[in-house]
Amino acid sequence: MSRLPPYDIDGIKPGIVHFGVGNFFRAHEAFYVEQILEHAPDWAIVGVGLTGSDRSKKKAEEFKAQDCLYSLTETAPSGKSTVRVMGALRDYLLAPADPEAVLKHLADPAIRIVSMTITEGGYNINETTGAFDLENAAVKADLQNPEKPSTVFGYVVEALRRRRDAGGKAFTVMSCDNLRHNGNVARKAFLGYAKARDPELAKWIEENATFPNGMVDRITPTVSPEIAKKLNAASGLDDDLPLVAEDFHQWVLEDQFANGRPPLEKAGVQLVDDVTDWEHVKIRMLNAGHITLCFPGILVGYENVDEAIEDKDLLGNLKNYLNKDVIPTLKAPPGMTLEGYRDSVISRFSNKAMSDQTLRIASDGCSKVQVFWTETVRRAIEGKRDLSRIAFGIASYLEMLRGRNEKGETYESSEPTYGEAEKKLAKADDFESALKLPAFDGWRDLDTSELDQKVIALRKVIREKGVKAAIPA
Repeated sequence: MSRLPPYDIDGIKPGIVHFGVGNFFRAHEAFYVEQILEHAPDWAIVGVGLTGSDRSKKKAEEFKAQDCLYSLTETAPSGKSTVRVMGALRDYLLAPADPEAVLKHLADPAIRIVSMTITEGGYNINETTGAFDLENAAVKADLQNPEKPSTVFGYVVEALRRRRDAGGKAFTVMSCDNLRHNGNVARKAFLGYAKARDPELAKWIEENATFPNGMVDRITPTVSPEIAKKLNAASGLDDDLPLVAEDFHQWVLEDQFANGRPPLEKAGVQLVDDVTDWEHVKIRMLNAGHITLCFPGILVGYENVDEAIEDKDLLGNLKNYLNKDVIPTLKAPPGMTLEGYRDSVISRFSNKAMSDQTLRIASDGCSKVQVFWTETVRRAIEGKRDLSRIAFGIASYLEMLRGRNEKGETYESSEPTYGEAEKKLAKADDFESALKLPAFDGWRDLDTSELDQKVIALRKVIREKGVKAAIPA
C-alpha cells in the first residue's frame, strides 16, 4: 500500500529550483520538502537537467509523463518497507532544450532557494590552485555569451543579474553535495565565475546571496530495470522512476538563508550555526568507511556492499580502522556518541534491500580518497600513529584501479578526473608509479616515506597472496 501526498498537488507552488535531479536528491532534499508542503505549500521544487544527452531527454520525458510524481520505497535493515508517492517535484526542465525557461524560473521572485547536487567534482575548482577554473571550455563559452549560459554557474549568475537589475532579492544558493563545507565550495565557485563576468555583480551577490553549509546523508542505490520491476510489484504502482533508499536519513544545515526558507525543522532537518563537527563524523566514518570496505571488497569479488560487510575479515578491518584510526582523532558533535554512530554505519552497510554496488561506491575514487581519507591520514602521519590500515586502504584502491579481481574477472572503475597520464599511472605494473596520482595530494606535503613503503609492500602481498593476506592484524 502506497502513501499518497497529504496535500492538493495542484495547490502547491515552487519556491526552489534544483539542478541535478538524481536519485539522491529525490530521496533526500525532495523527501524533506515533501513532508512540509501540507503546511507550507509555496516551497515545491522545479528540477533542472543540464545536459542534452539521449539519456537526459528520456529522463525528462519520463518525468513529464508522470506529472513528475514518483514512488520512494524506504527499507530498514530488518527488511521492513514503506512506500510513498512523492509530489514535491512539480516540474522538470531540460536546460539545453529551453534555456530561457530555466532563467525565467530562476529570476522569478517566488524562487527563494536554488539548490544543487552536481557531484563532488562538479564545482570546477582547480585542484592545484584551489581557485575556480576559468580555463574550462564551457565556462569560457558562458563568459563570452553570459546571457545564454550552459553551465550551472552561468545560469545562477545570469539569474542573479536579472534579479538585481529588477530591484529584486537574491536567492540562497544551497549545495546538497557530499562535500566538506559544501556551501563554502559553492561560494568560491559561483563568485569565481561572477568576478570573471562582472566584479560589481559579484560584489552584489557576495553581499546579498547566502551559501549555507550542509551535511547530507542517505544511502540511495542505483535502480536497475530488475530492481524497478521488484519495486513496482511490491507497491502495485506502474512507475517508470521508482526509487529505493534506506530508512535512515540526516540533514544538518546552517540556518543562513538570504530570502526565507521552508520550515525544514518540522521534517527533521537539524538547523545549526556550524555543521563542521557533523561533517567530520560523517565524512571520516560513514564515507571513509564505505570506500575502506569497498576497495578491497571489489578485489575479493563482491558486487554489493551488504555482501562485503558479511565478510568477517573485511568487517574486522573496517572496525579496526574506525576504532583505532578515526575515533581517537575525532570530535563528536553534541548529542552523539562516536561508538553509536559506528554501530549505525555497520548496520546501514548490512542493509540487503539497498543492493548498493561496490563499484558505485568506488567510482570517482580520486575525489573520494581526497575528501574522505585526508584528515585521518594527516592525523596518523603527524601523530606518528600506526599506518598499516591506512596503507592497506591505499594499496587496495590502487590494485582496484587495475580492473581485475582475484577471481580473474574484469570490471571498469570510473575515474572521471583522471586523464590519459593518470590512467597510465593507475595501470602501471610496478608498485610505485601510482603513488604519484592526485588522489594522494592531500598529504603530499608531509613526510610520506614510511606510508609509501607500507603501501608498496602491501600491494606486493595483494598481488602475490591475495587481499586477505594483506589485511593488517
